[in-house]
This record gives sequence, structure tokens and C-alpha cells, in this order.
Amino acid sequence: MYILMSVHHPHPEHRDALIESMHRYGDAIRGMPGLREIHTLADQDSQRLVGLAIFDSREDFERLAPIARTAVAEDPFAVWEERPIDGLRLLEI
Repeated sequence: MYILMSVHHPHPEHRDALIESMHRYGDAIRGMPGLREIHTLADQDSQRLVGLAIFDSREDFERLAPIARTAVAEDPFAVWEERPIDGLRLLEI
């Protein structure tokens, strides 16, 4: 199992656009072999948004991530985000 978790810190006025972007990212690979789950989540105590994707393996992530990234390639994350995305690539131990 391989997990990608991305923590976003949107500017309030761009929060909805970022959520739509995260949905497009997920929709681009949802249902494809190798992807177990993909979610767009909101922290109930802050403005942070979390993208959570669970893959069968790192190889599946590496195969599917470029497809998902293409769906959001033109999105202006530097404008939408207060700071860089906190990206975690997690392995079960």
C-alpha cells in the first residue's frame, strides 16, 4: 500500500477553486486499477484541505499520478495557496 497525502492551505477567496481542482485530480484516476481510494477532505478546525489517495503500490502511484497531475496542470496553485503544499508519501510499516 502507498499513500499520498497533500495538505493545502488555501487563501479563503480561492478555497472553492482549490476544492474543484482537487476533485478534478481525483476524478482523473478514480476507478483505475491500482487506486484503492481517493478523497478530498476539509479539516473541521481550520481552512486546511487534505487530498488523500491510497494506491495498491508505489508503482501504481507512479503510473497514475501523471494522469491526475495533467488534469490540474494549468491551475494556479501559487496564487490559490497561502504556502506550498505539504506533501507526504506514506508507506505502511
